[in-house]
Amino acid sequence: MLELTMATVSGTEAGATAGMLMADAPSEPGAVLRVGRDRAVCRLVTPDDWLFVSRVHLEFACAPDGTWHLTWLRGSQPDPSSEVSLTIGEYAQPLAYGGTVPLPRGGSGEIIVQDRTSPRSVNVGFYHEV
Repeated sequence: MLELTMATVSGTEAGATAGMLMADAPSEPGAVLRVGRDRAVCRLVTPDDWLFVSRVHLEFACAPDGTWHLTWLRGSQPDPSSEVSLTIGEYAQPLAYGGTVPLPRGGSGEIIVQDRTSPRSVNVGFYHEV
């Protein structure tokens, strides 16, 4: 099971957890959870006017072996208007635009989508329960 929690944070709300959204999916091959602005395909949806987030921005997909992978999907623009980073424990790494990384089996961490032009972010915590 992969569990996600998401909070949208603007500059004045740093540290606030009000309005936190949650989603989960079983660790079965083909299971998918998406984050973005499109309510039709995303389980976790950001505000419509947060254009630094693509319609479908992040995708968590379960592989045939039960591991989960995170992909920052490429949007309609050649250059993104956000930065995405992945933190696991004390280790943080930027995620490349269009890139995919495996998530630790039985681990937890946080993905931060940071607006490049404003103090706004989308913070997505994950926990992979085995």
